[in-house]
Amino acid sequence: MKEKNVKKIIKANNGISDTIVAIGTRAGEAAIGIVKLSGNDSIRIAEKFFRSINKKKLCSVKTYTMTYGNIVDRNGSIVDEVIVSVMRKPKSYTREDVVEINCHGGLTATRRVIELCIENGARIAEPGEFTKRAFLNGRIDLSQAEAVIDIVRSRTEESLKIATKNLKGSVGNEIRQLRKRILNIMVQLEASVDFIEEDLEITPYEELEKEIKSLSRALGEMIENERKGEIVKNGVKVAIVGKPNVGKSSLLNLLSRKDRAIVTSIPGTTRDAVEEILYVEGIPLILVDTAGIRKARNTIEKIGIDRSLKHIGEAELVIAVLDGSRALEKYDIDITEKIRGKSSVCCINKADLEQKIDIKKVKEIYGGKDIIKISALKGTGIDKLEKIIKRLVISDSIINLDELIIVNERQKNILNRALSFLRKAGRAMKARMSEEFPSYDLKSAYSLLGEITGETVRDDILESIFSQFCVGK
Repeated sequence: MKEKNVKKIIKANNGISDTIVAIGTRAGEAAIGIVKLSGNDSIRIAEKFFRSINKKKLCSVKTYTMTYGNIVDRNGSIVDEVIVSVMRKPKSYTREDVVEINCHGGLTATRRVIELCIENGARIAEPGEFTKRAFLNGRIDLSQAEAVIDIVRSRTEESLKIATKNLKGSVGNEIRQLRKRILNIMVQLEASVDFIEEDLEITPYEELEKEIKSLSRALGEMIENERKGEIVKNGVKVAIVGKPNVGKSSLLNLLSRKDRAIVTSIPGTTRDAVEEILYVEGIPLILVDTAGIRKARNTIEKIGIDRSLKHIGEAELVIAVLDGSRALEKYDIDITEKIRGKSSVCCINKADLEQKIDIKKVKEIYGGKDIIKISALKGTGIDKLEKIIKRLVISDSIINLDELIIVNERQKNILNRALSFLRKAGRAMKARMSEEFPSYDLKSAYSLLGEITGETVRDDILESIFSQFCVGK
């Protein structure tokens, strides 16, 4: 059951002995521009063109120290006034010797320093190569490397919380525990085969079946949590729909606390979708005010209505708006058909006016969905609507992220495949098939889970993951 040392194989094939260089800050005018070197020759290369004010050589400075001086070119001319940080292996980000040159921000200074690094033996780093080296050198596992991407891409405090938790190893630690449990079942099964005629106490089949069910539940929970993590990271699309002039734009403005959409008494003012983002307990809600749905009177309006229908299809939540001051019309009922099966809330707007709408009919056509009366003009009922949106979009389990292990989509797909093998192993054991059948499925699940931490990952998968990084990370 020994695994090949995949990291060593990949490391040998990736020129990891090279010294790499990249700019670690965004290009452009700024206070500081950082050039990073990593590899065995980092300090030697930097010494070729760095002159410290106190005449100290970088090879003699202690790790985690900063040295002030100048960068000079081959003619001895000063290129920039800098501070150089030295971080010696193995206590650095990549577990290699790392040098960071803090230049003045701007394109010219950092570019010249990069050129000097290359002239003296470094090469430009590939996207994500610093983090890739941290993984290959054993400082982090693959799930932690992916968390670095998530930190960079975080748009909310909640998504940052997930990413930093995963960077600390929450996913990897959980996966290693699951693999350990699968390995234990595999050992028990092999023991039952190897010592079937010996007088040894072997864990009963029933106990192993229970453990497989428990493992399956654990994987199922992690798969479900990925969906919750996506909501936190990417937000929830909420489409505000209805026929023209029911108050959709007024509702968008009220919910977003902005005059974002044009509001007039002329039906069909909104010809295209208007988007606004607001946050509910750290969850981004992408509100979309759509064009009024009715029979199109011209080409432009038809395009707007077609886009409204597209937004309805893409939305996780639909707010259907009716005009309480008018009787129900065919278009109101048509909209009901278009949102059938969607998570939705029905708002009867213009509660401040004389009501002509048939509430009983509304309840009949909207079934058991949330139906409330509001006045987008006066703000009546908005607090209640916001509570309903919160309830439909998020739950207590999503809010309490500290208790959840949140995986990404790649990891979720692996978990789904591993779960399929675990279930097959469980069925084989329940049918009392010979031990090699569940053992094969368990080994497959065990190997798949190793792809999450990087213990059994292929080189092409690594390339795909690290290609998503920017150069310098």
